[in-house]
Amino acid sequence: MYRMDADLPDLIAALQSPLCYPHSVTQVTLVQTHISWVLLAGDFAYKVKKPLKLAFLDFSTLALRHARCCDELRLNQRFAPDIYLEVVAITAGADGPQFGGAGEPLEWAVKMRRFDEAARLDRVCGRGELLPAHLSGLAKTLVAFHQSADVAPAGSPCGGAKLIASQAQDNFTELLRLCSRAEVQTRLLALQRLTQTQAEQLAAQMQTRQQEGWVRECHGDLHLANLVLLNGQVRMFDCLEFSPELRWIDVTSDIAFTYADLLAHGRNGLANWFVNEVWSHSGDYAAAPLLRFYAVYRCLVRAKVATIRVHQAHGDGGEVLGNFTLAERLVAPQRLQLTITHGLAGSGKTWASDKLLQNDTQAPTIRLRADVQRKRLFGLDPLGHSGAGLGSGIYSPQAHSQTYTHLRRQAGQLLRAGWSVMVDATFLMRADRDMFRALAAELGAGFAILAPQATPEQLRERILARQAGAQDASEATLAVLAQQLRVLEPLADDEVDVLVL
Repeated sequence: MYRMDADLPDLIAALQSPLCYPHSVTQVTLVQTHISWVLLAGDFAYKVKKPLKLAFLDFSTLALRHARCCDELRLNQRFAPDIYLEVVAITAGADGPQFGGAGEPLEWAVKMRRFDEAARLDRVCGRGELLPAHLSGLAKTLVAFHQSADVAPAGSPCGGAKLIASQAQDNFTELLRLCSRAEVQTRLLALQRLTQTQAEQLAAQMQTRQQEGWVRECHGDLHLANLVLLNGQVRMFDCLEFSPELRWIDVTSDIAFTYADLLAHGRNGLANWFVNEVWSHSGDYAAAPLLRFYAVYRCLVRAKVATIRVHQAHGDGGEVLGNFTLAERLVAPQRLQLTITHGLAGSGKTWASDKLLQNDTQAPTIRLRADVQRKRLFGLDPLGHSGAGLGSGIYSPQAHSQTYTHLRRQAGQLLRAGWSVMVDATFLMRADRDMFRALAAELGAGFAILAPQATPEQLRERILARQAGAQDASEATLAVLAQQLRVLEPLADDEVDVLVL
């Protein structure tokens, strides 16, 4: 294993000369990771893989390093073709090593276009500049990428319960070997037992999802340092190229890395928001029981990498312990809460629930929007127009009953999976509100009602503006508002007692 602070190989030391490059370079900066050297030269970066053989990768020969460079280029060009440019040979020249010269390759590198490192999402987040809108865009991009990614072939072990359990246990084997302090080993052994129990409980769902096509060729390493903000949009880069088993995964495992890293940065509200935006686009709420398991797994992957880094560079181990603490927090029992909204079309229910999700630093909460779930229930795109008239089609009394029954079933499944739930719907009728209050009592969850207020003028203005924008799942019109005013059953005294502001 190369130590970060060891003497560099002659080739890497020589490549720090600007004369080695076929384009204008005034200074070369070397950046090391635990598995690569990255040479920052002018407008480009060249990544050279270290000749390592670890439990989870093999870069031990030139042929293997070339193959992994080609994999890295192919995989990252799926979402960042403007960043990942080509694989180039490093050859011997008259005045030293050069890129792309004649002769047998001494080494191989992935050539990339550089971007401002300050735009990496871990740094944007650290400055307090990461916004919900950034994560909304990422969620939309990520869901589209997952939907287009190749599906694991039938019979593949990737994403199956047996391989996932083995990978999770491999983390503990390595961490227990590397972390010798008794108190740390005690914590690790407790996490190991919980992980094994959860893997057994979730095994059937893992197998079902593999058969249903949720295991795909994903990014595999989607923490904040592998995301960058370019021209206001979050872009993915530096996916995991060295292990098919770690890349062909359930899409939930991909999402879990970003979720866990947002939590690790102390941005619980943004972590909430990101998961909600992803599932709002994908509709994959059935994955809720798995997300926390995969988030714990991702914490321990990060702990393992951080431990290797400590051994390479004599670090203090703070990052390692931080990942253990987050994993413990994720497996701790959660206090559950079921919140419903109440109000007319245009009253600001979605806006108010947005703010609750973005600012909630305590409860991991999933929101179900009736306007979105109703359309999915009846086979429509969330932003598509149903063409239904007032009180007919997907807005008929029968469809209303089906929609609320569906929302109740989904909310129950999420609560049983350990997530708090917010249901964004009008809840104009007392019977509908009582149905959800009874669900909260049945499952031992707290219950609250969020009821934003608006003037008649504001209601009309918002409905007309939403219709003109045509970028929302709601199809409410002024005629719908008039009908709602006729059937509205105001909150009773016992309901006012559970209002949340």
